Amino acid sequence: MTRITTDTVEQVADLSKLILSDEELAGFQEQLDKIIGYFEVLNSLDTTGVEPLAHPLDLRNVFRQDTVEDSASRKDALANAPDKTDEAYKVPVVIESS
Repeated sequence: MTRITTDTVEQVADLSKLILSDEELAGFQEQLDKIIGYFEVLNSLDTTGVEPLAHPLDLRNVFRQDTVEDSASRKDALANAPDKTDEAYKVPVVIESS
């Protein structure tokens, strides 16, 4: 029994801005159908008493101390700029006027 139709694959491809050949559509249909099958196997498992997890490992964030430090001076930051003013980098215009 196919759980994923070609129309569904075409709709997902369209939403993803993908152009797929007929062979690719058939291949993705088969792959997505197998993925749904794996979820059906997982859904059949008895998870009574199993606490939901956000992650299988016990992870924690390690943050560095947020301290104020000296940074490069404006002169040093602009030292290697190919084009600059006294205060900033100069870059070419990238917006075209219509």
